[in-house]
Amino acid sequence: MLDECVITKERGPLERKLLANYTAVLKQLTEERDRLEAAIKAIEGISKNGGGLRGATGKRVGRRRMSAAGRARIAAAQRKRWARQRGTKTAALGGKHGGKARQMSATGRAKIAAAQRARWAKKKADASKSA
Repeated sequence: MLDECVITKERGPLERKLLANYTAVLKQLTEERDRLEAAIKAIEGISKNGGGLRGATGKRVGRRRMSAAGRARIAAAQRKRWARQRGTKTAALGGKHGGKARQMSATGRAKIAAAQRARWAKKKADASKSA
């Protein structure tokens, strides 16, 4: 069919249909070629950037790396938090009272001792009444 149209050089309805199909196919192929060229350029850009994945802005995409010093700082801070939770001596250094143990005044201790003696005396008295 195509050969007949080309040989006679007449533009009939069949030839017009075929030309319309060819132009549509040609348009699709050029669009596909453009997409492939863009993909090739993107892959070439990755290999030129040292193999790292980069987004449209050129910034690195993916997992971030931490320096050994940064990791050590974070680990030390976490150990300090754990020690404070356990109440060990290292926690007291940076704790609420600056590393000093709290001390009770002599007057306060005397009041507590007197109250405890009164409780024991009362308990002893109750026990002797019931016996």
